[in-house]
Amino acid sequence: MTEENSPRRTRMKKGIYILPNLFTSASLFCGFYSIIASFKEHFVPASIAILFSVLFDGLDGRIARLTNTTSKFGAEYDSLADVIAFGIAPSLLAYSWAMSIYGKWGWIVAFLFVLCGALRLARYNIQIGIIESSVFNGLPIPAAASVIATTVIFFSSEYIGVEGKFHNIFIMIFVIILSLLMVSGIKYYSFKDMKLLARKPFTVFFWLVVASIIIVAEPELMFFVIILGYALSGPVWWLVKFVKKNKEKKADVH
Repeated sequence: MTEENSPRRTRMKKGIYILPNLFTSASLFCGFYSIIASFKEHFVPASIAILFSVLFDGLDGRIARLTNTTSKFGAEYDSLADVIAFGIAPSLLAYSWAMSIYGKWGWIVAFLFVLCGALRLARYNIQIGIIESSVFNGLPIPAAASVIATTVIFFSSEYIGVEGKFHNIFIMIFVIILSLLMVSGIKYYSFKDMKLLARKPFTVFFWLVVASIIIVAEPELMFFVIILGYALSGPVWWLVKFVKKNKEKKADVH
């Protein structure tokens, strides 16, 4: 019997890495807590829980890569957790907060968000290594969930002053747009090629500090603007490339 096929080797393969999967579990817990909070109409805590879930989801993969503990189990577990934390949790939040008054159309739109989120995750998993890592193909599901969460927080803040539920048809249209952006072919910057540990110009550090101060001073507004801006960046980027391409075609004709 070779060492590769030995029982000891088999037992080792059956084990799982603890640290990255703990962060995935924390992300899943926050998503589940958000669902419970939405049922109780505690919309702001539900939204904050989704944002914490995004944070933990971002950490689990990075920790796995830094500690060389990536595994197929971890990747599958992460995707399943993402469906709940970034698919079901924000869709129920949007439904309970703004869409329940519209009856079947409300829950159909909420399901559309879950469906597109699950399809987005499935497509992402099979495209790893196929498309360039510097971009995402379609709006990432954590970003779409963050848009819903920060929208609820912003509208519930002193800037808008919404208390409790906010029944508005535009929120339903907004959720539909987010759903379609997830399954679209529009490219989004992934930030994966940003070398944060490398040396940067002093001005970059200065403006990061300034941005951090502004975020701390006005978190409800700034998180909403930043996340919404990222969601809009894909269509804007696509439009700019489309216009540029048409100008180049016209220039070639003349």
